[in-house]
Amino acid sequence: MPQLLIRCLRKLAVFSLLLALAPGAFGYGPFALSTVDFTPGGTQPGLNIIVDGAVNCRSCHKGFSAPDTQILPFEPWSGSMMANSARDPLFWAAVDVANRDVPGIGDWCIRCHVPKGWLEGRSVKDGLGGVNQQRANGCSLSGTVVDSDDDNNDFGGINCHFCHRVMPTGPANQPTQVFNAKVWFDDASSCDGNFGPCRRGPYNYPSQTPVGVISEAPHGWKYDPTIQKSEFCGVCHDISPPGVTTDTLRKLILNDGTVTTRPFPLDRTFSEWRASDHADVIFANSFRDQDLPGLAKGETCQGCHMPNSTNPEARACINEASGTRVNNLSVHEFVGSNAFIPQVLKAEYGGPNFLDREAAFDQTIQWVRDALQRSASVAITLDPLSANTLTARVKVTNLSGHKLPSGFIEGRRIWINTVARDSNGVLLWESGAYAPSTGVLTNDAQLKVYESIQGVWERFGQHGQCVATNSSTGRKHFNFALHDCIIKDNRIPPKGYRGGSDLELRPVNYVYPETSPGSGKLVNFDVTNYSIPIPANAPRPITVTATLRSQTLSKDYVEFLRDESALNATPTENQMCNRSFTFGPANKSRSLFMYDLWTANGRNIPEPMRNASASTPP
Repeated sequence: MPQLLIRCLRKLAVFSLLLALAPGAFGYGPFALSTVDFTPGGTQPGLNIIVDGAVNCRSCHKGFSAPDTQILPFEPWSGSMMANSARDPLFWAAVDVANRDVPGIGDWCIRCHVPKGWLEGRSVKDGLGGVNQQRANGCSLSGTVVDSDDDNNDFGGINCHFCHRVMPTGPANQPTQVFNAKVWFDDASSCDGNFGPCRRGPYNYPSQTPVGVISEAPHGWKYDPTIQKSEFCGVCHDISPPGVTTDTLRKLILNDGTVTTRPFPLDRTFSEWRASDHADVIFANSFRDQDLPGLAKGETCQGCHMPNSTNPEARACINEASGTRVNNLSVHEFVGSNAFIPQVLKAEYGGPNFLDREAAFDQTIQWVRDALQRSASVAITLDPLSANTLTARVKVTNLSGHKLPSGFIEGRRIWINTVARDSNGVLLWESGAYAPSTGVLTNDAQLKVYESIQGVWERFGQHGQCVATNSSTGRKHFNFALHDCIIKDNRIPPKGYRGGSDLELRPVNYVYPETSPGSGKLVNFDVTNYSIPIPANAPRPITVTATLRSQTLSKDYVEFLRDESALNATPTENQMCNRSFTFGPANKSRSLFMYDLWTANGRNIPEPMRNASASTPP
């Protein structure tokens, strides 16, 4: 080959690399191209039958007065993060950072959060081969975040049709892969003579109830217990990031530098449950365990997050008689620990001129607070006061079916706020103090925070270690699309946890002992000892109170998103997507929009979970 041609080819290769590293390569410019398929497996975009909007189910499955508004599926769903997964401003701020880190990876995010838009081909798939990757930013999605009726609007989140069209196997009997949203989706043109795919669910028709016979549904339906299994939830609640230049899952790197063959565990809520006693024991008094061959006999995800209605007027459809579904209807609450984003959505989009679902958001927020109360217990004991020092032992027990906390870990954390007061109520000492006016959690010497801190191996010139903080600037980084190592994971295991030796599930830089030597099961509690100085003249008795507090969005994380946006000159949403909207992040970056929402809505005041108190003798 002539040397001139070789030099030209080399220059072309260098030029191509520069283009790949140019600002446009991160999702905003004319060179924002990607040929990487980050979302293989399962049903791919390009459906024959669209994913109907939830408005098509609302006419029969929405309650218009109590108690229907707390029972029928539409209203509880409409205030949940399932219904608003594509409206979540925190999600879109994180997508922008992810697309900067790994061009086009937003498609991987959109697959879970915006299934209608993804399955119908309005995300990246059509862009493979050269179309501008604005699609990875969600710019090609239909509708807007404020569409009130979710009628064929991509921002209607994880809706009725999506869940009720998921199949247990693929068209060639391929099994479902329980991670990264690789679902098989029913796309048949008819269902027993009815137009469109079957709506799959846990009921056979007609069915006899104590109240009477429930007639056949007026649409195509199919009895399918898949939707009642925890594996159904695991599809989106076990997540591993793909590689930077390939869809091969990124591998976990241990803190000694060993590159394992295991995928990096960005989220393992389902696997945490599966490794616990909750996946084994029989869930008593649950209709889900009756006559369902192949259904695991355990406390399922649905059992906690879609509890059975015991209301004597329970029904699933306004055309059913009241009471036909008592103890036989899963309330579509879908709540976990996130009470903050529903508050933000209510304030920003919930009013009559927008989504018109303020009551639904209020209901969801209350259900979240109830769930937080159920998920843990706190106990406190005091040693006798010695040399003006009081030793307090605080025991926190995880009562949930997975780690505490679990799921999205960038901004989510739980901590113990412990205070000592004298007999007059005067504050003598505090650990875990939080300032609502600034969002700052005081990092005192005895602070206990339950969290997972993930990072990138050898970053910012720091070699031989997992790095989540730039040592030069002190700035924390939460680049989840790049994460490949874990610095800390002291989250409390669930009951009977067998994940202590599993590289994807084990605690990191923290020890939870076995329930008994050789059992292979870790305890589901943690004890923190506090050494509290007590002034000699403080009037007795001294009372120590420990409160467990939960937070969805930390100051560190929301400021990281804001700062990434500023550093990379992320455009406004209107500029990015060539729009002329007047709401949301129209004229600011999505990250700055989220930061402003965080500030305007009280900086995510932590939710109190449980507390306990103990006092010294008078």
